[in-house]
Parts: sequence; C-alpha cells; structure tokens
Amino acid sequence: MPDAVVIGAGPNGLVAANLLADAGWSVQVLEEQPEPGGAVRHDRGVHPDFVNDLFSSFYPLAAASPILSALRLEDHGLRWSHAPHVLAHPLSDGRCAVLDRRIDTTATAVEAFAPGDGAAWRRLFELWQTLRPDLLNALFTPFPPVKASARLLWTLRAAGGLRVARSLALPVRRMGEEEFRGEGGALLLAGNALHADLAPESAGSGGFGWLMSMLGQTYGFPVPVGGSGALTEALTRRLHSRGGEVRCGERVRRITIRGSRAVGVRTGAGEAVPARRAVLADVAVPVLYRDLVGPEYLPAQLLEDLRRFQWDFATFKVDWALDGPVPWQAEQARRAGTVHLADGMDELTRFAAQIAMHQVPDRPFALFGQMTLADPSRSPAGTESAWAYTHVPRDIRADAGEDGITRDWTPADQERMADRVERQVERFAPGFRSLVRARRVLAPPTLQALDANLADGAINGGTAALHQQLVFRPVPGTGRPETPVAGLYLASAGAHPGGGVHGAPGANAARAALRAHRPPGLVAAQRLLARRDRTGRER
Repeated sequence: MPDAVVIGAGPNGLVAANLLADAGWSVQVLEEQPEPGGAVRHDRGVHPDFVNDLFSSFYPLAAASPILSALRLEDHGLRWSHAPHVLAHPLSDGRCAVLDRRIDTTATAVEAFAPGDGAAWRRLFELWQTLRPDLLNALFTPFPPVKASARLLWTLRAAGGLRVARSLALPVRRMGEEEFRGEGGALLLAGNALHADLAPESAGSGGFGWLMSMLGQTYGFPVPVGGSGALTEALTRRLHSRGGEVRCGERVRRITIRGSRAVGVRTGAGEAVPARRAVLADVAVPVLYRDLVGPEYLPAQLLEDLRRFQWDFATFKVDWALDGPVPWQAEQARRAGTVHLADGMDELTRFAAQIAMHQVPDRPFALFGQMTLADPSRSPAGTESAWAYTHVPRDIRADAGEDGITRDWTPADQERMADRVERQVERFAPGFRSLVRARRVLAPPTLQALDANLADGAINGGTAALHQQLVFRPVPGTGRPETPVAGLYLASAGAHPGGGVHGAPGANAARAALRAHRPPGLVAAQRLLARRDRTGRER
C-alpha cells in the first residue's frame, strides 16, 4: 500500500509526487492518458519530421519557480533554449513592439512608438526589480503567505505604497494610458494579460500583464530542448529514481472515503488503490468535488459556491509544419519566439468584447509560437514548427464572422476556424499559408479529450480574474490545498496561485500532506527553534 496516491500526472501532480518521495513516502501516480504530462506534452502528430507541443510551450514561470529550481531537473536531462527575442507584437503599419531579455533592446523598441516611452518601461522594470524577490516568494508560498506578504507590503510601501498598488490594480488599457504616450509598451502589457482570460478593461489585468512582461524581461520565455514533454520526462525520471511509480491509462472514477477521510481511490476498471496517508488530486475543481468526491461528503456552502465557479475562456489551437520561416512584415517578429497578433489595443478590446457576448471572434487575437526558432531541434533546418492559439467563448451563441461557426465544433466548424486563424496570421505575414506543409486542429473538445483538466479548452484551471484568486480560489474562504475531506488535498491549477507551469499547487499540496503527518514532538521542536535567535536565547 503506498503512502500517497496522486491523481493526475500533470506537472503539479508530478511535483507533488517528487516532494513526497523526497520525504521518504511511497507514492503512486495514476494518470488517465496513455502518457504522463497533462498539458506539458509533445508529439510528431502533424508531420513525422516536426516536433509540435500539444498544449503549452513557453515557460517563464517555470524559469522563475524556486520549486522547480530546487528539483534540479537539469540533473535528469532537462535543458532550456531561448529564441533571440522573447516576444514581438507587430502592427499592420510595420511598427513592432519587442520584449527582449536585454532591457536596452526592449526600451529602444518601445521608445520607437513615442519619445519617453523607453524610460517609462525602465521605470516599470525598476519597480519589478524592487518587488521581485518578495513578490515571487509570496506567489510560490502556501496560502496565506503571511511572512512573505508582510515583507512584500513593506517593500511595496517603500516603492510607493498605495500609488503602486493602485497602478497594479488597474485595467491594462488604463495602465498603458497612464504609463506610456505611444502604443508599444501598452501592447506588450495587454497581450501578456490575454495569456490568461483578462481583457484590457478587466480590473487587475494591468498587474498581471506587468508580471508576465517582467518575467519575460528577466527570465525570457524558455522552451525545453526537444519538446515540452522533456520537462515531463525529467520530472518522471526524477520520481522513478526515488522509488515513485507512475501508472498511465488508469482513470480514477471515485475517491474512497471512510469515516470522513480519504483512504484511497477506485479506478475506472474497478481496482481499489488504497492510500495509507493521503490522496492528492491534480484534478479540475468541479470534477474533483462533484464527480470524484460527491455531494454527500461536502458542506452545502461549498456546493453552492461551486455553482458560481468560473472557468477561464475556451481555447482553439492550430499546429503547423511549415516549409520555411514565417514571412513577417516586421523584421523584429522574425526573431521572436512568441508573436502576438492583433492590430492595436482597440482590436484586443473588440476581441474580448465578442467573447463576452458569446460570439466567436471574427479577428481572433492569436498567440503564435515559432518553436524551431526557439529550439532548432524541433524541425529540419530551414523549416519551422509553429502553432497559434486563440480564445473562444465556452458557450457559443453566435459567430461574429461570416462562417456560421457553431457551438457543436463539427469538423467543418473546426476547419473554418483554423482558416480564420490563418487569415489573421496572413495579415501580418503575407504568404504564410503557402508555407503550410501540414496542419492539425485542436478545438476545445479535442483539448479536453487529450487532458480532462482542460474543460472545453480552459487552460488556467479557472478564471484568473481577481474575484477567483487568493482567498477566493477556487471558491471563497479557501486558498489552501486542504479540502473538507481529511487526507484529501487539491494539487491542481484550480488552487492558489493558479495556472502556469511552476509546480506551486502541487508543492503546496505535498507540503500540507507532510505537515499533517509530522510527529507532534517534531512540530513543537520546530516551533521552539523558530522562536530562538542565533545565540540560543528566547526572543
């Protein structure tokens, strides 16, 4: 009997399993799909000569994460690679905003939009440099991050206090208007805010766009050499080296509960898998509570709060094998791993408004990835392995375009939407479509079939909006990995601090499980040591 059963072999589940194994626990990970990785996988399904990431590709949060860094995955084969530029946002008039790990390059690109904007970007970067240590510590510390938050508040006060807090709480459109005279800096912030489901007019989208932009400025948007699954492979190898087990093709149908405590799981095949100490669930929040636990074990208030749980936008993705580099009109975009495609702030707002009205956008804002540029191992020399994804409504009621795309996502709907995405790319890269050797369409139902956590293609585990973060994530009054069922811990992106490949939800769940099983004497000793200073005297 293992000490812990982990449901789901996504990055959070694998991080949790590794930390438990490090503590000497026996761990068994059960994964529904035929291979581990969750949304961190690659294949050669578009063309045999091309490696394409199935879901996520660029990992600034992984690069910044002290959790992943402490696992020393480089010792287990992981290597990182970078494109020359981090990100580009070209416009149809030929101008292009550029984010680069070199602050001078970014500032020069932003300055080209309006005099003084380069200096404005440097000021935002200086604020980041001041807040970064305490901000990242608070982000990756179990909720509530009391000590980290206290240090962050102290640093924030020294950096400008309420004025800085106000600025970070702004909608990203307003932040851009206050900080810059031209459009370049604002576009970098707004495009990065839309990596989640935060529209330019959403409260707090300014702070999120600033955070993502500064992560790129500092750490870049690195990719694992060989494909995104190389990160999964390193996590899996590390776990195996410590005696952990990963079983794929094993869907968990139910969590076994006795005496109000989780004591194991039952698989779809009917097998009972016991857990001596804990069950950790790298599972979407509604699925965990409604399907795997069941309402009979849950407080009525939690069930009511689940009714109000908000998913993030659905996602539509296209993968390509290209016969040559993308012919961007803007030269800077030819050197960027990630390219944002929207012709200005108003087009971003229009896109988000159409989604809010449950319409399929007619000019979809697309995030475009140039993977061979970032990692030459992805395809033959002179070619490009590429992808683009955009957001669509979860509940489609109309098509803002003329194709009549419906909520059914029939094969015809999928092809029409893929054509629409390609037309958006063509606006900024004329001749793009002539380079397409092969393409693959991943509509929302397809994404969910490949990873059950991506319900209708939701990639964030729930909205990133302020009303479902911190103490409100996943529902009000939570924020921690503990659940109403003893011995059951939430280890997915539905828990604080949310989506992104950084491992924090998995690490927080593992630490909570370990903390619950520390001997009382050890807990008391640790508390006593924490109260003593270096001379050994009581404070």
